[in-house]
Amino acid sequence: MDAVRVALLREVLAGTEWPGATRRFGAVLRGSVLSHGGGLLLVGTAEHEPWHLAAHLVDEAAWSGTPELAPTLVRHGARPSDPAHLAVGLGRIEAARRGETLLVAAPEGDAPLLERVSDARRAGVTVLALGPGGRELTALAHESLAVPDGSELDLDTVQHLVSAAAGETMPPKRSRRRFRDRLSRLAEQLTAPPPPLW
Repeated sequence: MDAVRVALLREVLAGTEWPGATRRFGAVLRGSVLSHGGGLLLVGTAEHEPWHLAAHLVDEAAWSGTPELAPTLVRHGARPSDPAHLAVGLGRIEAARRGETLLVAAPEGDAPLLERVSDARRAGVTVLALGPGGRELTALAHESLAVPDGSELDLDTVQHLVSAAAGETMPPKRSRRRFRDRLSRLAEQLTAPPPPLW
């Protein structure tokens, strides 16, 4: 989905929770990968591998000049004979460590996947969840965006909005440090001795 269609979709959804919720989740995703310099892993279930979201994140990474957004797609049925970008299996989640981000985009979580996600979280991986909001996965995630069955949007459409939001450049936040620096300079000026009067 291109930027024009995303903008039209956001316009249609104005007044609902979706534009704000997907922008917040996209910003969390972007912030997580940027703060650690990359390391985004993307996984779904054996029945629902998030190819579509992976492709959109790769596009957003290129368009926004943010290579950290390009994910490693972790597949349940990966084989060594697959092309390199498709040959990453579930063992990659077990090898994940602090500083990496694991995005679970799935209509439901199965027990073996949830166990791997739990192990990754214990290893210091930031876990994000995008799906119907199952209790177990939501409890494991640092941040989640629920897409309940029967809501006005399906998971695929929400993935478009999230990937677009992750690729958007957010305005820089004013740093408290800058405020403190200015305050410190002001205090120095007020407490400095007066200049000589000659």
